[in-house]
Amino acid sequence: NTLTSWRWVFERSRMEQIVLFVVGGLAISLFLSRISFPERWYPAVLFLFSFCAVLPLWGEPEMLLDTSRYVLQAKQVKTHGVAFFFREWGSGIRAWTDLPLVPFLYGVIFNYLGETRPAIQLFTTVLFSITVVLTERLGTALWNRETGFIGGLLLLGMPYLLIQVPLMLVDVPAMFLLTLSAFTFLRAVEEGGLPRILLSAGVVFFAILTKYSLWLMLLVLPLIAFCSARENGKTVFSRSAAVLSIAALLSVSVLLIQYDLVMEQLHLLRTYQWPGLRRWQESFSSTLFFQTHPFVSIFALLGIYTAIRARDRKFLIAGWFAVFLLMVRVERIRYLLPLFPFFALMASYGLQWVRDLQVRRFIAYTAVTATLFLVIGVYLPFLNSTSMANLRHAGRYLDTLESDLIGISVLPQRDSSGNTEIAIPLLDLYTKKTLRYHKDDFMEPEPEAVAHSSLRFTWEYDIAAYYAKPDLASPFPVAVISSEAITTLPRRAADSVARFFAIRSFSRDSGTYRYRTVVTIFSADNMAVTAHDFARTCPDRDK
Repeated sequence: NTLTSWRWVFERSRMEQIVLFVVGGLAISLFLSRISFPERWYPAVLFLFSFCAVLPLWGEPEMLLDTSRYVLQAKQVKTHGVAFFFREWGSGIRAWTDLPLVPFLYGVIFNYLGETRPAIQLFTTVLFSITVVLTERLGTALWNRETGFIGGLLLLGMPYLLIQVPLMLVDVPAMFLLTLSAFTFLRAVEEGGLPRILLSAGVVFFAILTKYSLWLMLLVLPLIAFCSARENGKTVFSRSAAVLSIAALLSVSVLLIQYDLVMEQLHLLRTYQWPGLRRWQESFSSTLFFQTHPFVSIFALLGIYTAIRARDRKFLIAGWFAVFLLMVRVERIRYLLPLFPFFALMASYGLQWVRDLQVRRFIAYTAVTATLFLVIGVYLPFLNSTSMANLRHAGRYLDTLESDLIGISVLPQRDSSGNTEIAIPLLDLYTKKTLRYHKDDFMEPEPEAVAHSSLRFTWEYDIAAYYAKPDLASPFPVAVISSEAITTLPRRAADSVARFFAIRSFSRDSGTYRYRTVVTIFSADNMAVTAHDFARTCPDRDK
């Protein structure tokens, strides 16, 4: 896996710690398997359990540079308003291959709760917990309450999924909307009624405006109609047609407004993103047996066998994960993440092959506790040892300075094809200060040099347009983002001040990734720095 390969995350782990995790997880799983909740409590238990499971992960840094795109887009809602956001989407606001719904929601959060990362994390964690509940409800609607409960539980048995929840990305909201689309569509076609049909159509419409890959994943909806049409097929067909027609009409009317942009994005996906997946692929063994608990994959396979023997065509709905995997052959786990609830239901269905209820729950809880120990005890310390954590520590430190304005300067990456400028919005996410970007004239690469790079988008954003501020007469601190430690301030950043000296450097690095973010804070010699002992609030190895 390109983010949390076990070759990296276990490099500093001690064997006795791992053994303790395993033994502790087994003991906790045995204890939990003996607890019986009333069935009516299942949704509340799953919501609270999943929410509390993710809370410790709020301390991980933003690991993916894609977050910068959503920060920049969301800021426009707060700064210029909703009308400006939708009017300038794709022109004044660079869209890359993004669709507008999730950046807009992040912008609403920025507007009402402030540009704070915890507000975003609360939003994505709540969406994840609701998705766990929706997985339970979908499994209950297809089979029974026990299968639904285990399905929701097994969604917590996927380490990669859990570490994605606190990040400011589009994947978790996309997973939520895909699962909600499937559940509301199933209710609409089986129970009917105008409110259910309109609700389902609205949810599908929002899903279409979330992520292009969801368009293919939403093909599960006709599959749901097929599986529900065994009895009263004409009624199911008419209800399905109503939902899909309304959703299509809404989507087309909105997307046609940005027809040229949508066509440009689809072309970019076809000529750049799709071929790129072949170059950036990860193995299925990594996805199915390391970044998800092996029990989930094993019992998902058993679920396929059981469904074939029982001729249970409702399993096709949960089995959409396997169908999509084989049909599209996307060998990159992040692009499969919205389908994980279906994967969990496949495993839950297969787990019903174990007749004893306590043993069945013990197996499910074992997968969950092992995953939680893995992500909290191994993944989280590794992620916090990477250079991306420097941005968070630097942001906290900048908040202790007296100046309200912070200058930003960047230096080129030494080993990566990415643009250091794209890290500025990430630093902005961690600090309450106003950032002013000192754009340096370092050489930009030729377009051909980054045409096939996974970080190509980092060169196609004009960061200075978002952070340029008028020059001030008085000096202010400057934060320099670079790929390695520095001791002197870049010349252009120091033009207005005679003497600068470094007051703090954040330079931790796990040595794993080529793209690095080292942050060095400089201040003029006549400026008061801070009276706050930052070391007490953020102890680390940085000097």
